[in-house]
Amino acid sequence: MDPITLILTALTTGAAASAQATSGEAVKDAYQGLKTLLQRKLAGKSSASVALVEHEHDPQVWEAPLKQALTQVHADQDQEIVETAQKLIAQVNPQQAAMGKYNVQIVGNVQGYAQGDYQQVNMNFGNEPKEK
Repeated sequence: MDPITLILTALTTGAAASAQATSGEAVKDAYQGLKTLLQRKLAGKSSASVALVEHEHDPQVWEAPLKQALTQVHADQDQEIVETAQKLIAQVNPQQAAMGKYNVQIVGNVQGYAQGDYQQVNMNFGNEPKEK
């Protein structure tokens, strides 16, 4: 998984887990730690800061603006942010993290890529087959 997607995934899963009454303090602290690091990184960029805050309440609407903001400030190159995101995901989903579910690395050209649970994807590449 690329670092920006990892950060966004950690924010989404962290927000959902933190909202649950059964969530432990370690998860809540890790989520707050990631948000604090990102707030520092986005300091001085008001629209980016708004995207970070609003992403917690409506991730589908705010994912694209937040992704753009994170890319612009090179959050994917900040090792502390990436490691904090990885730790948060590992705390929320320890079984999947242990299986390597969140360790996708792509090298080279990719024609199609889908990630997530319970997906059904149809991909067609090249020319359509000729009818006989």
